Amino acid sequence: MARQSTITTLPEDILEILQELLRDPRCSQLEATAKINAILEGRDEQPVSKSAVNRYSQRMEEVGARLRQSREVAKMWIGRLGNQPQGETGKLLNEIIRTLAFETTMHAAEGEEPVSPKMLKDLALAVQRLESAASMNEDREKKIKDEARKLALEEAASKVEEVSSTGGMTRESVDLIKSEILGIKTNG
Repeated sequence: MARQSTITTLPEDILEILQELLRDPRCSQLEATAKINAILEGRDEQPVSKSAVNRYSQRMEEVGARLRQSREVAKMWIGRLGNQPQGETGKLLNEIIRTLAFETTMHAAEGEEPVSPKMLKDLALAVQRLESAASMNEDREKKIKDEARKLALEEAASKVEEVSSTGGMTRESVDLIKSEILGIKTNG
């Protein structure tokens, strides 16, 4: 098992100072290390190495890069889907989560350590809930479309009734057209 980094054992206030120094473009890693070690020396604590600060800085930069990338992707998709129905956004999010679950499983399987049963259970539950939510969304979309279709047909049948009174159609013709529009079986 890998040794714990000396950076992760730093007191919270010193870690915050280090993070602030590493974010400052005017401060080099060597200067940041020297300033942190001066504070640690004043507290009679163990110093941190230049390589530990460098590794920590690289890790934080990787995390920052991933965060910036995810924000850019989110901004692009929100811009594209902002005026789309909620269902489309939900489908996109479902697909992203499915992809993340798959990638997590693949990364875990590639590791030397066996995948923990708890992790497998959690992933299985997440996928099950995701699929259930996707199914519920499809059912809701179908009901909305069916209701919209029904309302459109009723509106069309109502228009036939209105137009027929001025167009000289017989009641039988009007009823026949309305029954065809609404899909009602007639006794004819």
